[in-house]
Amino acid sequence: MKALIVDDEALARERLVDLLADIGSIEVVGEARDGREAIEAVERLRPDLVLLDIRMPRMDGLEAARHLGAFEHAPALIFCTAYDDHALAAFDANAVDYLLKPIRAERLRAAIERAGRFSREALHGIDREESGQRERSHLCARVRGNLVLVPIVEIDFLLAEDKYVIVHHAGGEVLIEEPLKALEVEFGDRFVRIHRNCLVALDKLAGLTRTVDGRVLAKLERVGTELEVSRRNLPALRKLVRTL
Repeated sequence: MKALIVDDEALARERLVDLLADIGSIEVVGEARDGREAIEAVERLRPDLVLLDIRMPRMDGLEAARHLGAFEHAPALIFCTAYDDHALAAFDANAVDYLLKPIRAERLRAAIERAGRFSREALHGIDREESGQRERSHLCARVRGNLVLVPIVEIDFLLAEDKYVIVHHAGGEVLIEEPLKALEVEFGDRFVRIHRNCLVALDKLAGLTRTVDGRVLAKLERVGTELEVSRRNLPALRKLVRTL
């Protein structure tokens, strides 16, 4: 079984490497220091198992687990943490086990045996609404087969088109297969709906302008594009703009 170790503390990673060395069926194929590195490493290395800390910089282990659960070849997850207050969220993320530091060898061995029996199909399709998980800090997309993680804070607007949503961000644009309504529910404190097919980042909204033919457009900071505001959404948006 191929394993990836994810922890922001080098000593914690070293301890897990030492513990796993005594378990003959495990090959450690890589290490990562946070959730973003973990996702990129899983994409590259295709481990069967990820041993994952929770509290880490940039992206924590719980959010990383949500992204990993959507992978076609999702790995089994074992959380290894110093805190016992995330156990419910960890199992909501389809974790095989939840180990408290300092990790004991016999407890780790039992968790790995469980991971070996775990059905990979059960790891797919994590439901955010049922699990009550927090909003993500990144959106995950694929561009020409490569994984791209877009920080939410860098997104300018989200535009629905057919079954896709186009994510316009500081580095360009990517397509994701997530309903615009679900994104509005998850990130309602960060984005505002200006049209049935468009959400705009509140911190990028610079004001409104009216065209000679009577249409109202939303102006965005740093973005040359002006986006049309629907009549239905205009009253609430005008009220919001006055508070910005």
